[in-house]
Amino acid sequence: MNKQKSYFLIALSVTIFVLALLLTGSSLLNYNLSKSGAIPLGTFITWIGLVALSLSVYWGVRSLRQPHNLMYHRLALVLKVAIGLAVLWVPVSFALAGNISFNFSTKSGFQGGQEAMRIFWGYTYGIAIGALLPLVGHWIYLLFSKISKN
Repeated sequence: MNKQKSYFLIALSVTIFVLALLLTGSSLLNYNLSKSGAIPLGTFITWIGLVALSLSVYWGVRSLRQPHNLMYHRLALVLKVAIGLAVLWVPVSFALAGNISFNFSTKSGFQGGQEAMRIFWGYTYGIAIGALLPLVGHWIYLLFSKISKN
């Protein structure tokens, strides 16, 4: 098995594991890493999952690693931005929430408030969409390539 396939399988396994934890609401997500209870393990599990999702698409589609036409160059750029945003998810989210638990309230200030919460969710969903959009674009390209050959 080559390195790329190994990287892909590891990233995909991590993505599936994290998705299972998130969908089942596992108690691991609420496990506290500090005595004060301010650092939930779920923050880091979700972070790893967002990075793994992006990397599984990167390692799973060779044309996104080595683009051969303009469309793939653009899709690869979207994916690389998603990877970068995923890596920065915890620091950006901490800046928005003002805490590592990413709890938001109805207070009037920006940090930790409702507007910051909307940005947080848009940012988080944007990472997932940015990782999956190049994959969908790749599938559509393959579909039209097969149709045009027939």
